[in-house]
Amino acid sequence: METHNIATTPFGGRAMSLALLAGYKEADEIPEGKVVDKWKVYHDLCEAKAIIGVSDRSLAILHALLSFYPEAELSEEHGLVVFPSNRQLSLRAHGMADTSLRRHLAALVDAGLILRRDSPNGKRYARKTGEGALEEAFGFSLAPLLVRSEEIQAAADHVRAENRALKLMRERVTLYRRDIYKIIEAAMEEGAAGDWQALWSCFRAVVDAIPRRATVAQLEAIVGDLSEIREDIDMMLEKLTNTQNMGGNAVQYGRQQTESKPDSIFEFEPAFENAGEARAQPISRPMNPPKAYPLGLVLKACPEIIDYAPEGITSWRDFMMVAAQVRGFLGISPSAYADALDIMGQESTAIVIACILQRSGHINSAGGYLRALTEKAREGEFSVGPMLMAALKTNGEPARMVG
Repeated sequence: METHNIATTPFGGRAMSLALLAGYKEADEIPEGKVVDKWKVYHDLCEAKAIIGVSDRSLAILHALLSFYPEAELSEEHGLVVFPSNRQLSLRAHGMADTSLRRHLAALVDAGLILRRDSPNGKRYARKTGEGALEEAFGFSLAPLLVRSEEIQAAADHVRAENRALKLMRERVTLYRRDIYKIIEAAMEEGAAGDWQALWSCFRAVVDAIPRRATVAQLEAIVGDLSEIREDIDMMLEKLTNTQNMGGNAVQYGRQQTESKPDSIFEFEPAFENAGEARAQPISRPMNPPKAYPLGLVLKACPEIIDYAPEGITSWRDFMMVAAQVRGFLGISPSAYADALDIMGQESTAIVIACILQRSGHINSAGGYLRALTEKAREGEFSVGPMLMAALKTNGEPARMVG
């Protein structure tokens, strides 16, 4: 019978250690009758490789070693030592070089997945009885796989659970991103009242900070941030619904009062009431482009902003979204940007940012410059027209106002 229970020291210059001796001792204490499927252990090990501490290429060598084991199940009854030559192993490992082969065999030993059973002369071989039964074998023992099968399975289950949790978190992030993006896009496109640009900026800040290889804990924090943004959107939509309901009632009442004056141009233009409370509510920024400046004219004056739009700029909505991103690249603070939006409006602010980007090489502080222009606009001393025409002239285009 195979004397696999005899602990042998390594052949030649290979060092012996107490850890290696403990591995031999553990391998000799296999519970009687224990049997495991060799390929199930291998597949579990492939999933748990990060926990066990073994590389892909080392696992390729282990796969080759297992292929030399004649039975489908590992057990003491069938012996646990395989004894292929390095040439045979290399062929089954897709022609791996001899130096790499030796290195990965050593890595498997260091990871406690196989043990060396070295012969007196260091060669691998088996001795059989006269009846052909295996009497003694020298090579690599697969006993550690049998001993550690439960540990390997538990590690694989842990990895599977983590991967499942990671997948679920990624799905939640994807759903939040899709919902938030499409709702804000629809609200801005339809000119809905509310500070949608601020929500968009917060959304982009969270999304742009997502690591390429985020952990479950990182994704949980991101889901929490996106959930808060979604709650803010729901609150804004609720306010918008209530405002529209009130506005609808007001329009109906106005029609009853002015029905005798069908030619009145104010019939469908309800006035703003409670003007003193308007600043406390989210400011409505209509999405209609400035009538005097077509988008094509603005892009001719400030062509550099196109470089920041991989999918191009085909609408005012595209232009304003790209300008909001460029704001961060220029180092303009959120507060300076918010002040500009409040005073100049979304379209004019986007044009000003595009002009600042066009002249960024001549401006020391884009944020300070925007604040200065905002203060001038607050006092009625600045309008976007002259700035746009100057940029158009600088780029060699005829400066014409479009009426």
